[in-house]
Amino acid sequence: MDLERTGPGALSWRLSSHPITLLTFLAFRVSSLLVYLFGLLLFTDSLVMIFIATILLLAADFYYLKNIAGRRLVGLRWWNEVDPSTGDSHWVFESSEPGTKVINATDSRFFWLAIYAQPLLWFVLAVVALFRLNFIWLPLVAIALALTITNSLAFSRCDKFSQASNLAGSAFSSGNLAGSIASNMLGRFFSR
Repeated sequence: MDLERTGPGALSWRLSSHPITLLTFLAFRVSSLLVYLFGLLLFTDSLVMIFIATILLLAADFYYLKNIAGRRLVGLRWWNEVDPSTGDSHWVFESSEPGTKVINATDSRFFWLAIYAQPLLWFVLAVVALFRLNFIWLPLVAIALALTITNSLAFSRCDKFSQASNLAGSAFSSGNLAGSIASNMLGRFFSR
């Protein structure tokens, strides 16, 4: 084997820190697309059964990615909370502590590639459905786009939040220039 192909970050599931999680994540990502594309040819002649199977696979993918794969593969998790008194909704982002979890480069590469590739593939399928005048499939593709884009945006924001939190945390906790400036400013503020 070529060392360059099997180094850190290579696209080989065998280099994953969590191979079962990674393979399950990829299986959910691919299965909904395969059922949508080949369901009528290989499984059944019923449009309703293909619709239901694809929706169930998309829902399972959404849940598994949001709650399990994101946390185990890249140390990120998100959810949406609604304030019962005002009805306002806000996103909550969670990331693992910087020193507690080492993110495997292979897991990270698979994760981010799959997270951004799937919405693009569903968009292409939407365009194909429009050009072939298969309007009956557009609601399914719209649901798939909504679920995959939501996860993509949420994990992108969660990653940015995590990087900003890590930067701020390192500035306050380390003995570097930014940390000393911040502690001096806070000390002056509270000493008055």
